[in-house]
Amino acid sequence: MAFSVLTIIYLLASVSFITGLKMLSNPSTARRGNLIAAAGMALAIFGTIFLYTDDTGKKLGNYIWIFAALFIGSVVGTMAARKVKMTAMPEMVSLFNGMGGACAALISIVEFNHLSHEIHQSTGTTLTDIFPASASYSAWFSEMAIILAGLVIGAISFAGSMIAWGKLNGRINDFSFKGQHIFNIVLFVVVLGLAGWMAGVYQNANNMVFYLILVLSLLYGVFFVLPIGGADMPVVISLLNSFTGVAAACGGFLYNNKAMLTGGILVGAAGTLLTILMCKAMNRSLLNVLIGSFGASAAGTSKSQVQGNFKEINLSDAAILLSYANRVMIVPGYGLAVAQAQHSCHELEKLLVSRGVDVKYAIHPVAGRMPGHMNVLLAEADVAYEQLHEMEEANEEFPTTDVVLVLGANDVVNPAAKSDPGSPIYGMPILEVELAKTCIVNKRSMKPGYAGIENELFFRPRTSMLFGDAKKVLQDLTAEIKNL
Repeated sequence: MAFSVLTIIYLLASVSFITGLKMLSNPSTARRGNLIAAAGMALAIFGTIFLYTDDTGKKLGNYIWIFAALFIGSVVGTMAARKVKMTAMPEMVSLFNGMGGACAALISIVEFNHLSHEIHQSTGTTLTDIFPASASYSAWFSEMAIILAGLVIGAISFAGSMIAWGKLNGRINDFSFKGQHIFNIVLFVVVLGLAGWMAGVYQNANNMVFYLILVLSLLYGVFFVLPIGGADMPVVISLLNSFTGVAAACGGFLYNNKAMLTGGILVGAAGTLLTILMCKAMNRSLLNVLIGSFGASAAGTSKSQVQGNFKEINLSDAAILLSYANRVMIVPGYGLAVAQAQHSCHELEKLLVSRGVDVKYAIHPVAGRMPGHMNVLLAEADVAYEQLHEMEEANEEFPTTDVVLVLGANDVVNPAAKSDPGSPIYGMPILEVELAKTCIVNKRSMKPGYAGIENELFFRPRTSMLFGDAKKVLQDLTAEIKNL
């Protein structure tokens, strides 16, 4: 009876994961979808704790340890999520994703130790005792292949996510050395070779080789992410997220846990699709992202260095332009998040709308530091989803837009992506804000963006610079417009 009830629980949990993921596609239902998926996960966890039994009929036990871990993890996770700033959200995503990879690797370590113990505890132990369903080579190979896949993928995801976390918060700098890509390839081949040897040699539970694979996988994860430039971090985060999903699915195979398997497959598939979509948005292949080191250093090969003089606009003139425009397009970027200015931006938008101005937002797929960063930021300020326009749609409207207000965005509006073959971002689709009648760019300074290259937009004849902290500038603009 317990088994059938647990099967139903896993089925309900799987359905909740799929439903929640579907609801995440729309900001109006995303919060509810997240809660539904979380409820399904809680159902699967408690169902496993109280109803799971192994082949001998034995339940889990160790309830004190289990609930202590659940309590500590829940408290830490809740406090961290409540206190984190929107600017640090990409770092938290990387950190949590890394913990998922570590858990998957630990599962593989535990299961390998169990298997190794069963093989070595007695000379009388046979493969039939370990694999009751089949005393065949294929049974051994499948068991070890899943254990090693979870170990390698989980370790790479953990180490890579920790490096991504350090790079996003500025504690770790981009690093590469001559021949690093060759070194990475050789290291990865060695890991695969050792793993294949362990899985391929019948009843070979070599502890030394197993932990060597673990160490090399962690090392590969570090060197895999280190040379990748800052502007590519959204793609890396998404890719590592898919790795964690695949590693979790391996754990689902090991324990024959349908909910864990389904959740891992969904995370892996969603992360992979998102990675592909972002690469498409940047007009680059995944291989180019991984070996191109886009944004790792300033663009020394680009011909677009200092373009000349730029124009500066004061608050009063900017307020007049915005107030008397028919159509305004706001382009949010990481600078908006840094300044925590999303609410001030929404206030300005509402004021302009009340004066008859058509206000919309143009969202680049890789703006910010993680996938969907700007969407989440604006949703937090209750900006209507209907006002958010994706890149293709926004680019069609820029030629008929009176004023574009760029708030902290840099690389995603840089015309060098279209005009300078020597630029690292050449070929990347951008928001073509330079086509608008007037473009006002708010930045703290003329410092280059995350890709480390000069922005040609700043020196275009239709562009004016409005320097200052985004939050204060938006508040001052709102006050100026009210006084007109």
